[in-house]
Amino acid sequence: MGRSFDTIRFRAEACDACGQCVIACARAKTGTDDTSRARLQILGGGTEGAELALCRQCTDPQCAAVCPSASLAKDPDSGVVTWEAETCVDCLLCTVGCAYGGIASDPVAGHVAKCDLCDGAPECVAACDRGALEHVTASRLYNTQHEREDLFAPGLSACHGCNSELLIRHTMRHIGRETVVAAPPGCIPGMGVVGYNGQTGCKVPVFHPLLTNTAAMLAGLKTQYARAGRDVTMVALAGDGGTVDVGFQSLSGAAARNDPMLFICVDNEGYMNTGMQASGSTSYGSWTSTTPVGEHMQGKSGDAKSLPMLMMMHNGAYVATASTAFLEDYHEKLEKAYATAQHGFAYLHVYAPCPTGWRFPAALTTEVCRRQVETNFVTLWEYTRDGGLRFTRPVEGRRPIGDYVEMIGKYRHLDQTHLDVIQHQVDERVAFLRRFAAPAGG
Repeated sequence: MGRSFDTIRFRAEACDACGQCVIACARAKTGTDDTSRARLQILGGGTEGAELALCRQCTDPQCAAVCPSASLAKDPDSGVVTWEAETCVDCLLCTVGCAYGGIASDPVAGHVAKCDLCDGAPECVAACDRGALEHVTASRLYNTQHEREDLFAPGLSACHGCNSELLIRHTMRHIGRETVVAAPPGCIPGMGVVGYNGQTGCKVPVFHPLLTNTAAMLAGLKTQYARAGRDVTMVALAGDGGTVDVGFQSLSGAAARNDPMLFICVDNEGYMNTGMQASGSTSYGSWTSTTPVGEHMQGKSGDAKSLPMLMMMHNGAYVATASTAFLEDYHEKLEKAYATAQHGFAYLHVYAPCPTGWRFPAALTTEVCRRQVETNFVTLWEYTRDGGLRFTRPVEGRRPIGDYVEMIGKYRHLDQTHLDVIQHQVDERVAFLRRFAAPAGG
């Protein structure tokens, strides 16, 4: 299989054409404020929206294909489309071949110029405080993960748009075969992880505990494997019902004892596998089958429990929140959690919007995940006993909560008064977490 490479992502909806990225590029590459010499340019702006002329470091660069002197080529290690001054004949055919306007003539220098990603630290991205530019470095995940074994059978029966299967496959590819998986009742075993008719959907030992005893059973299995001289990692893949509510007593005990295991909660805010009932993690205002919308009720009247905070209060060895919209962040935390689970208790809480139960189009799952974080409805952080709490995505300058709520059908009945309540709850949670954050956090 081929390799993946880093690039710069442009989000037009976040760009207000302020020009700071262009200025930063000009200064970095020419030492001047002459924005005409910058290697990216903003086109349009205002009410018509903006576009960006910038090299996308194409997999099959057309600028290189039309270059008669072979002065342009894709570097096989960095993925950057490089330009060689010694062989360039200044014919400008490359500027015609590029569909993104990513290479142009620099009249002062007397030759073409293009983005080279600033040796892996793009100045334009650092200068953009609107979130319109992002240095996408997820290529590392592809280049490492595709070589690892997929430990789940193809064709698991998840609902359309469910991100649990994506999460599970990434998790198990990273952890490997020396693992025992517990999957209590819920969507995860329901999609076929445990299996049907005597056949399992998993290539490692997997079992179906009760909702009440997942962590306790893993603690006992770990002890038995240790007696047999086997170093096997215990992993729980549990929904919020089996974590926040019914399974909390055994989870709390395992955390208090610092039992060596990795407990992953996949939180879709409800008992979705049995009829979309509300759980302890269901958020305020949510429609569910047990918190309906009508004359006497307008969705759930109380706020959700925060299990990650409770696990932090248990003084767990490692606690973190995650989202599948930010897989680099998840893999970094998974690596730390896995290392912790060899000797102590590690807890990962992954937010998993449910298209079926939440009533939004299946194609929008990743965007809903991203919008949760962009509005601080979900905050991404990690906690260790030695280092305290550290935000892994910024919590400043976030979008208003309405930008997230408007995407979700289960909130369709909410008015501005409800939105004000949710915004207040979000702001309070962030303020609470800040009190525990290490000085370098956030």
